Amino acid sequence: MPLIPVLEQKTIHDLLLVLDLAGTFVFAISGAMLGVRRSLDIFGILVLSFVASSAGGITRDLLIGAVPPAAISDWRYLAVAVAAGLLTLFSYSLIARVRTAILIFDAAGLALFAVAGTQKALTSGLNPLMAALLGMLTGIGGGMVRDLLVARTPVVLRSDLYALAALAGAMLVVVGHGLNWPIVPTAIAGAGVCFGLRLMAIRYGWNLPGARTIESGDEKSERE
Repeated sequence: MPLIPVLEQKTIHDLLLVLDLAGTFVFAISGAMLGVRRSLDIFGILVLSFVASSAGGITRDLLIGAVPPAAISDWRYLAVAVAAGLLTLFSYSLIARVRTAILIFDAAGLALFAVAGTQKALTSGLNPLMAALLGMLTGIGGGMVRDLLVARTPVVLRSDLYALAALAGAMLVVVGHGLNWPIVPTAIAGAGVCFGLRLMAIRYGWNLPGARTIESGDEKSERE
């Protein structure tokens, strides 16, 4: 087997592992913070921490046939999620004071998971469109399950450019794959696009049109 393909496969594997573990840590913090705010016990907090950080990746792996999912078969995912959950539990007052930083970490987690999910889907042979959608699902899946477990409408369905930012980053990875761009720079660019869009949405309050917006527009037209 030629040397270059072997090195390329190792680069992809290492990149996916780094992105997955980094995303796992920052999303686990968001899950644990919600658990603390809802006054859950330590077990509930750690459950939310793991779910928020791993549900998206588990769903991705099941859909592409990568079983057992990495979040279950590799002890490092659970260890990172538990460490983040305990850190949040015992340092919540400190973390809560840096809420803006947490939003930035959440945006970073979204970007990392969207890129990692897309790249793993492409590596598994999925067509580009499905790979991009699966990358988006990887980024938003954990947060959706986390919110559902505490009977809250998932944030991704009601505010900010969240899923759209993940999809934009995923699409850039797909385009780079199709044009044979270098893997690492393409992943960085895709994560940067997702991260930048998410930060802009937070900073300027960008939202997609919702039911209230449409209803208000209809009422205004009727008055006119």
